[in-house]
Amino acid sequence: MNICMFYFGIFMILSLSFFFNSLMFLSYDYSIILEFNLLTWNSSCVEMTILLDWMSLMFMSFVCFISGAVIFYSEEYMFGDLNLNRFILLVVMFVLSMILLIISPNLISILLGWDGLGLVSYCLVIYYQNVKSFNAGMLTALTNRIGDVALLMAIAWMFNFGSWSFFYYLEACSNDYAMMMISWLVMLAALTKSAQIPFSSWLPAAMAAPTPVSSLVHSSTLVTAGVYLLIRFNFCFSNTILLILLFLSSMTMFMSGLGANFEYDLKKIIALSTLSQLGLMMSTLSLGGHQLAFFHLLTHALFKALLFMCAGSIIHSSSDAQDIRYFGGLINQSPYTITLFNVCNFSLCGLPFLSGFYSKDLIVEFMSMGVLNLYIYIIFYLSIGLTVSYSIRLCYYSLIGNYNFMSLNSLSEESFIMFKGMGGLIFFVVFSGSMLMWLLFKTPYFILLPLTMKMMTLIMIVMGGWLGYEAAKTSLNYSLGGRMKFSVIYFLGSMWNMPIISTLGVSLFPLYSGKMYYFISDQGWTEFYGPSSIVMILKKISLFLQDLSTNQLKIYFLLIVMWIFFILLI
Repeated sequence: MNICMFYFGIFMILSLSFFFNSLMFLSYDYSIILEFNLLTWNSSCVEMTILLDWMSLMFMSFVCFISGAVIFYSEEYMFGDLNLNRFILLVVMFVLSMILLIISPNLISILLGWDGLGLVSYCLVIYYQNVKSFNAGMLTALTNRIGDVALLMAIAWMFNFGSWSFFYYLEACSNDYAMMMISWLVMLAALTKSAQIPFSSWLPAAMAAPTPVSSLVHSSTLVTAGVYLLIRFNFCFSNTILLILLFLSSMTMFMSGLGANFEYDLKKIIALSTLSQLGLMMSTLSLGGHQLAFFHLLTHALFKALLFMCAGSIIHSSSDAQDIRYFGGLINQSPYTITLFNVCNFSLCGLPFLSGFYSKDLIVEFMSMGVLNLYIYIIFYLSIGLTVSYSIRLCYYSLIGNYNFMSLNSLSEESFIMFKGMGGLIFFVVFSGSMLMWLLFKTPYFILLPLTMKMMTLIMIVMGGWLGYEAAKTSLNYSLGGRMKFSVIYFLGSMWNMPIISTLGVSLFPLYSGKMYYFISDQGWTEFYGPSSIVMILKKISLFLQDLSTNQLKIYFLLIVMWIFFILLI
């Protein structure tokens, strides 16, 4: 048995056991906390704590299920790779780090899982060993490092409490200043890991990783870790933190939806859609619906994993072409993959009765029931419209027209192993929304809205679809009208210049300062009159002394004459 089938079997068994245990814990309202004392130091106990409740078990079940499907799919996708075993073991380490983070109500053990995710994600992003991968990996690692430092500072702050198990302090902490400080630090850590503004640029850059890794990262592991941490901490956030989080996440949702409409790289479009959905989860969380955010987290994990797997299959069969302008009429060449791809796209849009509809529609109606302000109401609906817009644009480029990649033998046949890996997920993409809605909410949400507000979601879906169709037919080039329009399009399409700010914005000033210092101090007048001139003087003196010590008769006579002359003078 090869390594892929071995880990596929293990993860599927774990997934089933976690899922049924989760249902049992949910029905009995039951939780288990296990504590292992590792070290006691200055009356502070370093403990390994494990929390098993319905939420952690359900999430672990989904993580294991998606990981199993991805590892099964990787057997064919990574076929021919000399280091396949190393790749699979890295993915397994990645999943184990995520599981450690999920079951930990203790900040120290959370940090172990959190750092494990960051470290292994760096190894996976640079897996293809080229300059682009190295740059993307460094951006990913350094951005996530900010969150790691925030968590370390939160651990230091929790010395005030005598224990690092934050779970015991959540209920009585909204007015406690030390806990508020920890809340700010945890929010910063979650913003970096879940790539919210201003830390968004690493997420599309991480697409340099192999597609199975992208599928795992963007569905249920790395980027969802920040959302999950905030769901666990949701009781101890003050109104100020929630308002700031709501603003940042809503702007992220809008920015990524807008950017995806101008993007041509297939994997980056799906990455930006992940960013948009993360913004939706965060903003739902900040509006007070942590259970709704968790519900959307689960449904999103399924269809996003399958979306990436379909994208990987398309890239694999089209000679590694990722530009969507090369595609067109793929339904004739790859009917199965494109069918699954578009079902996932429709689920992402929130098309009625697919899994994404149940969570997204409920979130938007829950938001409409609240009375916050017009900005939030408008930006939510605009973001829904933009999601549908880029999804329909993607459907247009993959379905309509002829095959634009002008090469006679470029399309290879679809793979049977990939078929089975993707087919295992499609059932859940269609049915998991209604199934989870019946399972998770003991008391159903009762939402009463006027007919116009009730229909707003469907209206925005239709309008977004029309916009996406029109955008797909428009080619972005200089004929649109001058440099000004082109610069606006460039600004909107490049995530509001965030990648430039995150790379050049951080490194340009220190590099420029270093260059000026090198030319002025190291290579300037100070160098000439300082070290260089001292070296020249010492060199001349040493040459003179060297001449004196060469034992020549002429020098001896000369020294005697000088000595006699010196005596006579005295």
